[in-house]
Amino acid sequence: MLDKTLAIVLAGGSGSRLKPLTQDRAKPAVPFGGKYRIVDFTLTNCLHSGLRRVLVLTQYKSHSLQKHLRDGWSIFNPELGEYITPVPPQMRAGESWYTGTANAIHQNRYLLERSGAERVLILYGDHIYRMDYAPLIRAHTRHGAAATLACMAAPLEETTRFGVAQVDPKDRIMGFAEKPGYPAPLDGDPAHALASMGVYVFSMAVLLDWLERDHADGASGHDFGHDILPRLIDAHPVYAYRFGGNEGRVSVDRYWRDVGTLDGFYDANMDLLEPVSPLDLYQEDWPIRTYSGQHPPARTVPGTSGTEGICINSIVASGAVIAGGSTQRSILSAGVYLDDESLVEESILFEGVRVGEGAHLRRCIVDKHVTIPPGARVGHEPDSDRERFTVTENGIVVMPKGYRFTHV
Repeated sequence: MLDKTLAIVLAGGSGSRLKPLTQDRAKPAVPFGGKYRIVDFTLTNCLHSGLRRVLVLTQYKSHSLQKHLRDGWSIFNPELGEYITPVPPQMRAGESWYTGTANAIHQNRYLLERSGAERVLILYGDHIYRMDYAPLIRAHTRHGAAATLACMAAPLEETTRFGVAQVDPKDRIMGFAEKPGYPAPLDGDPAHALASMGVYVFSMAVLLDWLERDHADGASGHDFGHDILPRLIDAHPVYAYRFGGNEGRVSVDRYWRDVGTLDGFYDANMDLLEPVSPLDLYQEDWPIRTYSGQHPPARTVPGTSGTEGICINSIVASGAVIAGGSTQRSILSAGVYLDDESLVEESILFEGVRVGEGAHLRRCIVDKHVTIPPGARVGHEPDSDRERFTVTENGIVVMPKGYRFTHV
């Protein structure tokens, strides 16, 4: 069954709501959790689910993503028909770039047709979650469905940002609306609606047929949620698969996050620092794979003043050095350096960030290779911070990659 399934990861989005973190990289390539990239979670799910044929559709500023795929995910054997292959726009169906999720798949129709697959698993490369796709694919086959959508119950007020399914008692989808103003609640649970996770299984023949119909529709926005799924359910059996059941190999944490905004991204990182994280990164037979550079171990050392390096409830990646500084409830990526008497609180520092002597960061996201000058204070004076940096609705200060301070 799995060997007849082709996985396609949609990874070409610009991630405009994540700028400046996406100023030089695609959203799936944004670092996460001190060690990973966002796309690692979707690809890890494919790996542990037994899927060995994966196409990653890239587009926007894709160099960082493609480099990561090369360095961290060149793990399958093409001689056995296995692959994780990045696919930039081929313009086989016209002169345009990918203009929507359905259009991205349609432009690669020839890859689907020659794959010999009977089913297509369509995934987004910008969500944080752990999921065994094998039970989903089995449920799709058991129902004889044209398509199956992974769904989860979510608070009604939050589902205006997602696709919402209405189902009958057997979980056949009877209605679907993308980002509805007034989501339909679950039967018997008026506080929740059934939200689509952006994980779809299609029978190959049905998908090819409806991609062609959508391509021919000049009024279509060529989006699965807006255009294809609402029409498909009127013509074919389409089912919901409830995320977080006891089927499959992955431990049940029921964690799924769309990290499409800076505040959402920050909150998902901070979730990892909870005493018991809602996202289990420590299941021994479900490790999250990524590319890890050859760094020395992390360490704490006394600073020049004799102050000890201090680490409290933080994630500290390899190669980081806390030299008389202090980190509290923060995430330090590889090669971060905290100088004497510096303090980093509730912050996320990407690779190679250096925090100068006596500097103080609070509730910040700092992209790669930024040097914080000695004595600088960021995250304490909102008006001053907004003059120099992006500040989110929740007050998180975001510094772009390579930012250079002109004054403290």
